[in-house]
Amino acid sequence: MNETTDLLIIGAGPAGMSSALAAASRGVSIVLLDDNPLPGGQIWRDGPQASLPTAARRLRERLQTCANVRCHAGTRVIACAADKTLLVENAERGWQITYQRLILCTGARELLLPFPGWTLPGVTGAGGLQALIKAGLPVRDERLVIAGSGPLLLASAATARHQGAHVLRIAEQASRAAVAGFAVQLPRWPGKLLQAFALFDRHYRTASHVLEALGQERLEGVRLLQQGKIVELACDRLACGFGLIPNTQLGQALGCELAEHALAVDAWQATTRQDHYAAGECTGFGGSELALVEGAIAGHAAVGDTAAAQRLWPRRERWQGFARTLNKAFALDPRLKSLSRVDTLVCRCEDVPYGDLVGHVSWRKAKLASRCGMGACQGRVCGAALEYLFDWTPPTPRPPFSPARIETLLGLEETPPN
Repeated sequence: MNETTDLLIIGAGPAGMSSALAAASRGVSIVLLDDNPLPGGQIWRDGPQASLPTAARRLRERLQTCANVRCHAGTRVIACAADKTLLVENAERGWQITYQRLILCTGARELLLPFPGWTLPGVTGAGGLQALIKAGLPVRDERLVIAGSGPLLLASAATARHQGAHVLRIAEQASRAAVAGFAVQLPRWPGKLLQAFALFDRHYRTASHVLEALGQERLEGVRLLQQGKIVELACDRLACGFGLIPNTQLGQALGCELAEHALAVDAWQATTRQDHYAAGECTGFGGSELALVEGAIAGHAAVGDTAAAQRLWPRRERWQGFARTLNKAFALDPRLKSLSRVDTLVCRCEDVPYGDLVGHVSWRKAKLASRCGMGACQGRVCGAALEYLFDWTPPTPRPPFSPARIETLLGLEETPPN
C-alpha cells in the first residue's frame, strides 16, 4: 500500500534524526527512511560490538516518543516515480511515498583509491573495517595497518584496539605541518580537542601512504612510503580510506544542483529545487556536530518555523569553521593519483585495469570502451576514484538507484503520468 506524508526525510543519521525532531513539534506527518536496521547512520552504526554515544541513544529515545514520525528501517529509494513521489523497497515489499516536502540526509561514503593489491582478501576501507567490527567481525590478536587520510583513521583504529587488535601503523597522507596546523586550532572546539586526546595513537605517522598490499591468495603485508622512506610491515588486515565523498545521487536525480561535489544549499538548507532541503554530509563533510545543527535548521525551515531555524545559524557557523579547518588540513596529496600501475584493477566488478582507462577523455567514452562502472555496484566504488584520478565528470544518476526486485520495479508502471 502506498503512503503520503507532509515531510519525507531520507537518511536517519545525525542530520536525519535532528531534522525529524525539529519538524515534529509542528505536528506535521513525517516519514523517516533509512537503509540501516536502526537509526544512527554510519557514524552511530549499531551492532553487537558497537558502543553508542549517549547523544545517539537520547535522539533515538526522543524519536520513539514522536507519534507523528513513522520510521522505515531497512528501506532504500529505488527510483523517482513521479513529481514528489519516490519508489522505495524493504525486505518485504516495494511501495511509493508521496510527500509535500523532502529533506535529503543521505550522508557520505568512503573514497577508495586503487593501488596494487587492493583487491586482496583482507583489504577493506577504513570506515568499512569499523562497520564490520561493530557488526561482530572478530579481530582479536590480528595485526592491522590503517592508511589514508582524515580523523576516520584514528576512529577505526580505536574501534579495532577496543576489540583486541594490534594496530601496527596509522599512515596519514597529510604532512606533519598540515596535521600540526590542524591540531593547534582544536582548542576553538574543546570537545574535539578532548576527542583527539582520546584517539591519540603512538603508531600514527604523517606524510605516509600505502604503496602496495602484499600477498598471493590473501593479504600478507603492506608496503608504505613513510616520510620519504619505504617501509614494509607484515599484517593480517589493511584498511584504507582517503576521506569521504557526499552521497548526492538521489539529490541530482531530483534536480538539485551541486556545489563543490556536494548538494548546494542556502542559509535555510534549501536546495535549488523548491520544497527540497538537504543537511549533513551530503552537503559537505564536517562531522556529526555540524550534521546535527544543519538537520535541525532544515527541519525547522521545512515546516515554516524560520525563527527557530535562524536562531541556530551561529552554531552552524561555528561548526562550519571546524569543517573548513578539517578539510584544508587533510586535502589529498596529488601524488596519490599515481598509486595505480597499468595492471591495477580500478573497476572491480568488470575487471577493468587502470591501463584500459588511460587516454579516454570522459567517463562515457571509457565506459563504452571497457564497461567500467557497468557492474553490480554501478560505479559507486570506482566512479569517485575515476573522478579523482582523471577529473572526469560523473554521469547523471539513473534509476534504479539500488538493486531492486522485479515486482517493485513493476510498481512504476502503475504510476500515473505527471
